Amino acid sequence: MQYSVLGSSKLKVSRVCLGTMTWGCQNTQADADAQLNYALAQGVNFIDTAEMYAIPPTADTYGATERIIGNWLSRNRAQRSNIVLASKMAGSGLAYIRGGGDMTPQTLLQAVDDSLARLQTDYLDLYQLHWPNRVSPHFGKHRVGRIGFSDINSAEQTEQMLGLLQALDSCVKAGKIRFCGLSNETPWGISQYLQLSAKYKLPRMVSIQNEFSPLHTKDWPYLIEQCLHENIAYLPWSPLAGGALSGKYLAGARPQGTRWSMLQRNGLFRDTPQSNNAIAAFTGLASSHKVAATSLALAWVNQVEGVTSTIIGATAMAQLEQNIAAFTLQLTPAMQDDIALFLQQYPAPF
Repeated sequence: MQYSVLGSSKLKVSRVCLGTMTWGCQNTQADADAQLNYALAQGVNFIDTAEMYAIPPTADTYGATERIIGNWLSRNRAQRSNIVLASKMAGSGLAYIRGGGDMTPQTLLQAVDDSLARLQTDYLDLYQLHWPNRVSPHFGKHRVGRIGFSDINSAEQTEQMLGLLQALDSCVKAGKIRFCGLSNETPWGISQYLQLSAKYKLPRMVSIQNEFSPLHTKDWPYLIEQCLHENIAYLPWSPLAGGALSGKYLAGARPQGTRWSMLQRNGLFRDTPQSNNAIAAFTGLASSHKVAATSLALAWVNQVEGVTSTIIGATAMAQLEQNIAAFTLQLTPAMQDDIALFLQQYPAPF
């Protein structure tokens, strides 16, 4: 296993980050125990979760993933110091989480305490804001004109960011969290947080999680360039486009028990005619090089300059084994050339 430094935190994290969002819905406690034990045995030390998990999110499964990890930690106390444990605070939009309201300093303090209780730990290595209070161009909202940037009050948003940073600062000083990060943010949002941190001597964001895969490369080059030069770890989520890059959903297939067979909060926004064409081309490309499409996608994401650690997830142990093994795959020049051509042909399929 290879390791990278998590931005300015000085924490060393594995290039593979074990995502856990299916635990409590598609996966049981026993499944999670097996995945954790296997991943750690392979050198994975970076575990990511969130208060809103399991996914798809429901009131019944809210907090379930953190509780499952907490159950494992309660039986493996000696492992706590060996892992970098990350969680996230949900933003607005889910009525059963704080009435669906915006993140505020007060609700952040409560959310941190609640996550610590579910995880059965005294501290989080990384605490992230899952999505901004404002609408941002993520979750399929990145089409030109899809959202109106001038619809928000930038001064009000910046003031909210300051309040959140001040609440995070109190958590850091209390020893509840070590470092802070973002998720589903933009260059403008990153810049505001960095400026506020410097001006008011508050915790500096060390990382950002955004969607990134061969089907979705909108963060390259501008946001990733900023991350690299500002020493912010870039953590791709959904590197397989919600599993679509395996090819299992082609021609409208919906295998029983898979994510796309379930109701999704944001709908199946990746399921477009253009995406299906792109996925068919990518799986064919992988086959021509005699590698699994999922392995090729993960290996490609891993070698993108600026990527610190890639968040993977699996519902079956065989998937987890294959996904972790993909990070040892060395792309040949021919593979690189073919993927570059693929990206030219399918630049924004959803």
